[in-house]
Amino acid sequence: MHPRDQTIFALSSGRAPSAIAVVRVSGSQAGLVLTTLAGQSPAPRQASRRLLRDGAGQPIDDAVVLWFPGPGSATGEDIAEFHVHGGRAVLAALLAAISVIPNTRAAEPGEFTRRAFENGKLDLTEAEGLDDLIHADTDRQRRQALRQLQGLLGDRARDWRERIIEASALIEAGIDFSDEGDVPAELRAPAVKAIEALHDEIANVLAAQGHSERLRDGLVVAIAGEPNVGKSTLMNQLARRDVAIVSPHAGTTRDVIEVQLDLDGYPVTVIDTAGIRETDDPVEQEGVRRARARAEDADLVLWLVEGEGPVGPEAMRSLRTSEDDRSSSVWIVRNKIDLGGVGGSEPGEFGISASRGDGIPELVAALVKFAASFFGTTEGALVTRARQRDLLRQASGSLRRSLELVEEGEELAAEELRAAAYALGRLLGRVDVEDVLGAIFQKFCIGK
Repeated sequence: MHPRDQTIFALSSGRAPSAIAVVRVSGSQAGLVLTTLAGQSPAPRQASRRLLRDGAGQPIDDAVVLWFPGPGSATGEDIAEFHVHGGRAVLAALLAAISVIPNTRAAEPGEFTRRAFENGKLDLTEAEGLDDLIHADTDRQRRQALRQLQGLLGDRARDWRERIIEASALIEAGIDFSDEGDVPAELRAPAVKAIEALHDEIANVLAAQGHSERLRDGLVVAIAGEPNVGKSTLMNQLARRDVAIVSPHAGTTRDVIEVQLDLDGYPVTVIDTAGIRETDDPVEQEGVRRARARAEDADLVLWLVEGEGPVGPEAMRSLRTSEDDRSSSVWIVRNKIDLGGVGGSEPGEFGISASRGDGIPELVAALVKFAASFFGTTEGALVTRARQRDLLRQASGSLRRSLELVEEGEELAAEELRAAAYALGRLLGRVDVEDVLGAIFQKFCIGK
C-alpha cells in the first residue's frame, strides 16, 4: 500500500506527562482502529466514554473517544480521536496497540495538514497560516496567522483567478471569431477593463504591505559599539533579565548573544555583539568579525557611545552606511548619562543610563514606533511570506504585459493571462507546487 493510502496516527497534544493527551488517527482504517480499541464506534462528532483495550484484551485506559467520518472531517478522511490520561505509559500502550493494526503507521511532521490540503480542506495559503499560528510568539503574529488561516489571502486569490479566467475567455473568444468583423473588438473592451482592474488591485496589495511578511521572523536589532560601553548592560535592561555577562573588563563578550522580545506585539530579536576594535587576540578577532556581520544584516543598529564621546568613523564604516544616512538604520545611544553630560538631542540619538535604567522607556517606545513603521499595516495584511509576494508579483507582471500586448495580438495577451492565472494557482497550491510542499509541511510538528 502506498504511504499516502495508509492510516496515520500521532500524539496531537502536548508532550507527556500531561493531564489529558489527544491521539489522532486519520485514514481508511480509522474506523477499524476505533472499534478494535473501544469496542464500538460512537455517534459521529459526539464524545463518548470508553474503556480502551489492546488486541490481547488488556485494558489501556478509561478514555473519551470521538468519530469524524470523512469527508466531513479536518483531513477529509475518516478520523478517530482518543482523549486519554497523559501519562507516558498510557500513551506508549495506546500507540503500540494502534501500530499493530494492519496498514497503520506513525504520522510524519505536518502529514495531517498535508492530507487536509490534498483533499481540498484548505489551500496552501491557509496551510501556511496554520503553520504561522502554531509558531506565533506574539499577539500580532497570532492575529496575522489567524487571518491567513481563515482565508484572507486565499479567498482574494481565488476571486482574482476566476476573474482572470473570465477575461481570458473573452480574449480567446475574440481569437475564435477573428473573421467576423467587430466581434473581437467588442469582446476585447470588457476584457481590457477587467484586466486593468485586476492589475490595479494586485498592485495596490503589493504596494501597501510594507514588510508585513517579515512579521513571522521579526525585527532584528543589533547592539554594537566599542568595548566596555555598556552593550551587555543595555541588553539585560531590554530583556529585563541577565542574559549577558557584564564585566568592567573590555572584550568580555566574544560571541553573538540573542534574545527574543515581544514589544507591543511586535517580535524583536535583540543581538548583543562583541566590542568592535582592533585586537591581536584571535578569539576576540572572530567575535569582532561576527559582530560586524550581524550589525550589517540587522534591520536597526543601536550604536553605543560613552557619554558625549564622538562617534568614531569605525561605526559608520563597519555598518556600510554614511554619516548623513545613519538615522534611517543606525541610532546613536549615548550611555552613562548619569555620570554627566546630556542625552542625545539629535534625531536618531538617545541618552540612557544602562545601569540605572534612565532613558530605557523612551528607547523602548522608539523601538516600538520603529517596528510599527517597519512592518507597516499588519491588520488586514494579505502577504505574509516571500513566496506569496513573489507569485503576486509574477501575476501582476503578466497582467501588465497582457495589457501592453492586447493591441498587437490577442494570442500574446491570452498567453500572459494564462501565466497570471498559473501564478495564482501556485499561490493557492492547486498547480505545480510539489517542489514547495515538502519544505512547508516538514516544518510542522508531528500530529498536526
